[in-house]
Amino acid sequence: MSTVTTKLDPVTFEVLKNGFVNLVDQMSEQVLRTCYSFVIYNRDFSSALCDAEGNTIMQGTQDISVHVGTLHLTAKAVIEDFGDDIHPGDVFIVNDPYRGGTHFNDTRIIRPVFYGGKLISFMQVNGHWADMGGSTPGSFDVNAKTHYGEGMRIPPLRIWSKGEYMEDVANLLVSNMRIPEERLGDLRSQAEATKTGERQLIAFIEKYGLDTVLTAFKEVQNYVERLTRARVKELPDGVWETTDYIDMDPELGDGLIPIQVKLTIKDDEIFYDLSGSHKYIGCFLNSAFGSSLSAAYAGTKTFFPDIPLNSGFYRVVHVKLPEDSVVNAPWPVAVTGFCSGAYEKIMNACFELWSNIMPDRALACSFNLEYLLIGGDDKREGYHNYFMWYDWMAGGHGGRSIKDGANATSPVFGVGLSIQPCEGQERLTPVVTTKHEIVTDSGGPGQYRGGCGVEKGGILTEAHDAVMSYCCDRSRSVTWGIFGGLPSTPHGVKLQRDGEETEFLGTIFSNVKVGKNDYFTRPSAGGGGLGDPLKREPKAVLEDVIDEYVSIERAEKDYGVVIREIDREIDLFEIDEEATATAREYIRLNRKKWLEEDPENVMEKYQNGEVDLLDLIRRYGIIIDQQTGEYLPKTTEQNREAMKKRALAYWD
Repeated sequence: MSTVTTKLDPVTFEVLKNGFVNLVDQMSEQVLRTCYSFVIYNRDFSSALCDAEGNTIMQGTQDISVHVGTLHLTAKAVIEDFGDDIHPGDVFIVNDPYRGGTHFNDTRIIRPVFYGGKLISFMQVNGHWADMGGSTPGSFDVNAKTHYGEGMRIPPLRIWSKGEYMEDVANLLVSNMRIPEERLGDLRSQAEATKTGERQLIAFIEKYGLDTVLTAFKEVQNYVERLTRARVKELPDGVWETTDYIDMDPELGDGLIPIQVKLTIKDDEIFYDLSGSHKYIGCFLNSAFGSSLSAAYAGTKTFFPDIPLNSGFYRVVHVKLPEDSVVNAPWPVAVTGFCSGAYEKIMNACFELWSNIMPDRALACSFNLEYLLIGGDDKREGYHNYFMWYDWMAGGHGGRSIKDGANATSPVFGVGLSIQPCEGQERLTPVVTTKHEIVTDSGGPGQYRGGCGVEKGGILTEAHDAVMSYCCDRSRSVTWGIFGGLPSTPHGVKLQRDGEETEFLGTIFSNVKVGKNDYFTRPSAGGGGLGDPLKREPKAVLEDVIDEYVSIERAEKDYGVVIREIDREIDLFEIDEEATATAREYIRLNRKKWLEEDPENVMEKYQNGEVDLLDLIRRYGIIIDQQTGEYLPKTTEQNREAMKKRALAYWD
């Protein structure tokens, strides 16, 4: 623990602390007004103010979790590589996941700030560039085993030298990327944003003095450390453990990939140990060290929402990540899909652990981040250029301690993300959105229901030589509930080619050829339920049916609430009290047996149409390959064990 010596008066401290937040937000506003790519415009970027050692002093108010938790690492990478060879007017670029970055698309622009000839700070803006080259438009290739198929890897590199723009270096980089003019535009936008931060910091120095500002740098970090330690010290010491899963390793087939998280609280410090996690896998869902470290930070910070986030927070949280694992993959193992893979699994595991420690802030598992990408030639009249349709969806967050999960919300990966407006996408690309609506029955059943997911569909118009890729997970490790709550629904994309049958493509695929009049749709999952569904008030279930969050059929199957429709046009329904009492007693007497029933017998019922997919998942804990309909014995065994711990153990 660092020594705390307060030197600033409280008023100056508060003014500068909040001024630093405003400084970072001003950088963000600059990016929003000058960026070229629609991805960054919809807030897939973050900014930070770092001190001369690279430590994060402050983030902004709408930054993305995974970015913020790694920005100090890339600032330190610049210091490590360039040392004393850093000068006024220099600007650096880095996207290297193995040097503290996240994935290759997240490109950081870092400007050292000097005052009176002394290096005092680094300004940093990280933006998700929509393409970094590689074998797939958008640079998300599920088949890549190493980074060579994922795109341009940029270690710390000088892109402005003493104020001189290194045009040849920039052109070398973007010449290996699709739509290079857009990449150059984002580069300049981010660089200009760091200059905005530099100007604001110089203004602080000229008003308050250099010594005062540098003292504030230290004190805001010490303040956050002091506050975090005080909060942690109020909690009981102990050890808590859980496991979440990635769907599979494509090279191994059946079997979930475990990510084990052990949390220890000792006095005023937090320790995470992920030593039981699986070896890195044969697709891009692995995470490098920096991303997994950030996941632990973000999962913890969720339960301390009022504490500012900077390097003072990081001093309290210690994370052990085993080498050569799915949570600490070494170069050159593919890691671009980390965001849908290991990262959010660590976050949700943290949610479960902290829900046991701080049950008043409990949160069940939330839907999985997903990206759908289409790239090709735009042949619409007046366009005739290469296009990138790069989309992510809202979905449901987990049920909470005293209320349902949030519906149709940005992923926990980055709740600052905006959901892209369909109108903007349609102007920029030959893809028309055909539907975007909440999915009935997608929220995991519970005393407090998981939030609902959404379904988005689209059709290609004048798209030629186009391919589609998808980065997601949780088609098998279905979004789970806690404290007796039940799972949500599986993810996956369906594609109907012009005049052909609909095909289920799954949750990870790359370079699937698509063309004019091809129609696709994909639902996001809802959040997992929290608490025993049989304890949910029947009137709350009735309201869900009226709102079309829950169907009449699943109201009875999942909640044991029997509802009669009288007139849907005027939302007139009623609860059958007697039938509800009978249905709830039937579920109470049988649900533990369902999780033990012979899967072969259940699969026969499924094939005969006696039970449906949600029955398999929520009642029997059975997981199938949705592309083939094949029963997955190992995955089912792992899933059932998890459900027994998270659900069955809390049932009467």
